[in-house]
Parts: sequence; structure tokens; C-alpha cells
Amino acid sequence: MRLLVTGGAGYIGSVVAAMLVNGGHEVTVLDDLSTGHDDAIPPGARLVKGFVADAGAVLGEHAYDAVMHFAAKSLVAESVEHPDRYWHGNVGGTLALLDAMRAHDVPRLIFSSTAATYGEPAGVPIEETAPAAPTNPYGASKLAVDLAITGYARAYGVAAVSLRYFNVAGALFGADGRGYGERHAVETHLIPIALQVAAGTKTALDIYGTDYPTPDGTCVRDYLHVADLADAHLRAMQVATPGAHRIVNLGSGAGHSVREVADAVGRVTGHALPINEMGRRQGDPAVLVASNVLAATELGWRPTSDLDAMIADAWKFAQQAAS
Repeated sequence: MRLLVTGGAGYIGSVVAAMLVNGGHEVTVLDDLSTGHDDAIPPGARLVKGFVADAGAVLGEHAYDAVMHFAAKSLVAESVEHPDRYWHGNVGGTLALLDAMRAHDVPRLIFSSTAATYGEPAGVPIEETAPAAPTNPYGASKLAVDLAITGYARAYGVAAVSLRYFNVAGALFGADGRGYGERHAVETHLIPIALQVAAGTKTALDIYGTDYPTPDGTCVRDYLHVADLADAHLRAMQVATPGAHRIVNLGSGAGHSVREVADAVGRVTGHALPINEMGRRQGDPAVLVASNVLAATELGWRPTSDLDAMIADAWKFAQQAAS
């Protein structure tokens, strides 16, 4: 199959692109490299530097079988400070992509959605039927895209699947040892921050809130290995149905607290982490855990890697990137 991967120079996009190439697919990556890295493009994939809003020029070159859409702005704090960037970039860019797909008869779309569409849910594990109530412009922009995709699928026959992720970690390594992993200019994710502490480039791990109604008082989140996540995208491409838009959560169905993650990082790396206990951050729910029942029934998918495996692969990639 011939596929366009938008945002394929970023963390998750590059892992999916690598798995697609390894599976024998013809892959073109469209990325403006504002947050991605050109050296993250897997050998065998073609890079087109450009904005997702300009996807029509790429889709007009050949007959494409599907689009994997990862290109987006994804920093919650930035979205609050600059919501225009998220409405124009995430929503406006995707609308342009959908119109380009219509113009060039591209039949399938797999969209990188987010658990942020749910906001602060009333209960866990979170099912796809939970009310969508995002608490920031980032989550709202992703929800708006999901709603647009539903309309395009019904009206124009697009076969679409939105995958709503929770917390993603780990890295993918090719047969040649090349790694595809997480490296952000502004790092906001717990595991890579904890690994910075383990590596000695950050002095201590800040834990925000130690009095939550959880077993150890710290927030609980659902973590998923990026290779398991990528596998779900490939499966979604196979089950996408013309005229239908499936929305599927991706998570482990269980959770780990911040302290458990810190302990696991210390265990895997051999470096115990100094901890700074801080007050709660506004808007942090105590527990966010996904139901993955629908992913199992709709995609035939289940996660295969545990927390230690995610951390071990992330640590290996961080060391590789630093060398």
C-alpha cells in the first residue's frame, strides 16, 4: 500500500512510519520539522518538508491508499496561552487534509486523537462512551477534529478510525539497531523527565501532589509502549470501513502511580531518583485509565509490553541519542 504519514518525523509518527516500511509499504512522510527530526525518517521512506494544510500537493502525485495523521501541536500549556495556534493548526490543518483526501480519492484515514478529549472523567476505566469534556484548547481541538471526521465519513464515504491515546513511552529499534524514540525540545512527559534525572542532566524529579485518593497519594496514569501503539495503527488501517468513523481508546487497562514510575526508572536504570514533593497542579485528575475492551474487539489488539520494558527501551534510546 502507498501511505502518507503526516507528522512522521515526530515521536509516534516515526515509529509508525518505520513499522510501515518494515511491512513493505510505500511511505511518504509530510512534516514541517518544527518539532520533528529529519533523521527520524526511516530508511526507505520519502520526506516531503511542508505543512499538513498543503497535503493536496503530495496526494496529487500518486494514488494513495491511506493517510496516517499525526501532525499536530500537542502542548497543553501552550494551547491555553495561544489557543489560536491549536485551532488554526490542528483543526484548520486537518480540514484542509480532509478536503485534499476527497479531491484525490484517498479512501482511509487513521487519526492520532487523545485522551485529553475526555477531560476529567467521572469514572475509570474510561470507555469510548464517556462524555467528551476537554479542559484545554489542545483537547478541544482534537475533539473538534474527531467531530469533523465523523461528518466527512458519513457524507463522503471516508473509512476512518480515531485512536485516543493515554500515556505513551518506550522506543522502537530496527534490525540495524537504529532507534526511534521520544525527544522533545520542551519535555512534559513523566518517563523521559525521570530518565533525565537518572542520567544526571536534571537534579530531581518533581512530584506534583502527594495527597490524592490513590494507594500512595500520587496520580495514576495509563502507560502504553509506543510499539504496541504503532501496531494498533496498522490494525486500524485494515479494519477501517467506508462511511464509518470508529473511535477507539488505546491503553493498558491498568495504571501506575507517579511514585511507581519513579521506582521503576530507578530499578531499570540502576539510579535511584531524588524526589521533590510539590503541591497539586490545577486540573490533574487523580486517576486516568483507559478501557481497552473495544480495541480488543474492534482491532484484535492487546498491549504486550509492561512498564519496565517501556522504560528500558526509552532509556536505551536516550543513551543512544546522547552518544
